[in-house]
Amino acid sequence: MLALEVKPRVENESADTLRKLGAVPAVFYGPKEAATPISVDARKLAHVWREAGETTIVTLKGLGEDKDTLIHDAQFNPVTGALLHADFYVLEKGKKIKIKVPLEFEGVAPAEKAGHIVVKALHEIEIEVAPAELPHHLSVDLVKLENVGDHITAAQIALPGSASLITHGEEIVASVTEFKEEKEEITPAPETIITTEKAPAEGEGGAAPAEGGSASGGKGEKPEK
Repeated sequence: MLALEVKPRVENESADTLRKLGAVPAVFYGPKEAATPISVDARKLAHVWREAGETTIVTLKGLGEDKDTLIHDAQFNPVTGALLHADFYVLEKGKKIKIKVPLEFEGVAPAEKAGHIVVKALHEIEIEVAPAELPHHLSVDLVKLENVGDHITAAQIALPGSASLITHGEEIVASVTEFKEEKEEITPAPETIITTEKAPAEGEGGAAPAEGGSASGGKGEKPEK
């Protein structure tokens, strides 16, 4: 578990003022906790976020009784990537929590070495688990995938002892499909028609002069007397 020192928010202190002072505005809440504004040191929060993400318990200190929480939501500056705000969800003692846990794929599938394709269909599954056994991630061993058609379902993923699966057990997490090389279609070039007929030479192939006409060298009509 990770710990984080927090302070109550000063009334009427704006979020921009807090950020200029090196703090991040935040809030914690839960089934038995009213929403309470707090402030957190920006550097410490960034470090805890990198370590915890949304699946590791963070204990808030400095508010009387320690509170075990999960970072339920975090907002970032789209340009700098700096944390702008965080929500902490307070866990109820003695009660399990429902949470989506990321999957971490390990090993290399023999089927992939043989040239086939491993399709990773799910990247997280939902479980219900005791806070003390909340995993940061769940491992998926790809070494089990040897042949085309082999697959791993959600029910085959190892869970902590107190955990139960909420995601449907038959949902496929990873599977092997056959690699088929696509044949490139060759488009035939358009046919080129070559004309071999020669154009007629001057004086050849012309239309015959009309009968009685006065072609060059021909006889004309006799004048009347």
